[in-house]
Amino acid sequence: MVMLALLLTAGVQSHDIPSDVTIHAFVRPEGQRLRLLVRAPVAAMRDVLFPTRDETYLDLGRAEPAVRHAATLWIADSIALYENGVRLPAPTIAATQISLPSDRSFVSYDLALAHVTSARLPAGTMLVWNQAVMDVLFEYPIQSDRSTFAIEPALGRLGIRVVTSLRFQSSNGVERAFELAGDPGLVRLDPSWFQAARRFVALGFEHILSGTDHLLFLLCLVIPLRRLKPLVLVVTAFTIAHSVTLIASAFGLAPDRLWFPPLVEAAIAASIVYMALENIVGSTTLREHRWMIAFAFGLVHGFGFSFALRRTLQFAGSHVVTSLLAFNVGVELGQILVLIVLVPALQFGFKYAVPERLGTIVLSAIVAHTAWHWMIDRGSALAQYQRPEVTLAGIAMVLRWTLVVVAVAAALWLVFVARRLHRPAPQGTER
Repeated sequence: MVMLALLLTAGVQSHDIPSDVTIHAFVRPEGQRLRLLVRAPVAAMRDVLFPTRDETYLDLGRAEPAVRHAATLWIADSIALYENGVRLPAPTIAATQISLPSDRSFVSYDLALAHVTSARLPAGTMLVWNQAVMDVLFEYPIQSDRSTFAIEPALGRLGIRVVTSLRFQSSNGVERAFELAGDPGLVRLDPSWFQAARRFVALGFEHILSGTDHLLFLLCLVIPLRRLKPLVLVVTAFTIAHSVTLIASAFGLAPDRLWFPPLVEAAIAASIVYMALENIVGSTTLREHRWMIAFAFGLVHGFGFSFALRRTLQFAGSHVVTSLLAFNVGVELGQILVLIVLVPALQFGFKYAVPERLGTIVLSAIVAHTAWHWMIDRGSALAQYQRPEVTLAGIAMVLRWTLVVVAVAAALWLVFVARRLHRPAPQGTER
């Protein structure tokens, strides 16, 4: 029996978990059906025995059953598609194709469809089994191509690091591109403004609460103030500033050089060090103008927020501006939550645990020590990049940003002056 099993499995290949896997896919609704085109490496189809010749080359003449089994087991069973919130039934496999690794047909939907439905490679093609890719056309029944669609790909089990390059073509000809890492959860292929806004509010809220550097900066802002009126002005200045750079960066107005992200990260660490040292010095004049400093550093932190959005703006659909504003709303909600916790905690600690001045110095010194190490490490990473060249385009970008910053800062200054002019005079000063 053992010899019979060995003979039956001779000339087939199974394999281990690959480290990096890239999946290419197209989704397109057409009338009463939705087509899903998928290209995946054969090496990622574990536990599927592909027939081989000489234990090296894929036996294309006998590969069809294995390809269909792999397509069902590893792809169809791992992808959930939804129409108007209702999951679609299991698809049918309309066509399969084994392709050479050099094939470039998946650059567009039409080329990919034509390739998958064309004649197969000759059975004698010398194709190393673990270099081959398999292309599959799935078809799902739908009610209408005008419906709203969503996908939930769970393809992370295909490899250690899996990236799915997905393109959705709607019935009106609009194409949206997604790059999904691992198992991204539910992805709305053409979200409404409300769905996009809800997602980005949550992203902004989670980002501020998980961003240690932003939380430490907020702590440094709060420590010497701890009262509503001065905090409102400072946090408003910080909010306006990071909103300006966040939105501008999303529309491609920020430098796209490799050195820019590490420069911003180093500057964020430096801003925390500065604010902590300012708390230690304890200058009253500096506290009165803290909103200006918060505004200046808010511009830098806005660039940091934009880096977090680079990979997530793909989920905004056609509602980019709405999503950016929603992200800012989420950030502000997170900041409000932090303030609600921090202010009473600091008030209680300074009243019952440690004198205010001593507590301010100790807390600020701890924050400064942490941020100083971040600044050194990020500065070392920045030093590895070549110094940027001075170009006319770069000068023009600096001038544009300078005008924007000056305009917004001037508007805030006018608000500040107006508030001071309308502030009631202290009692006892009137004659």
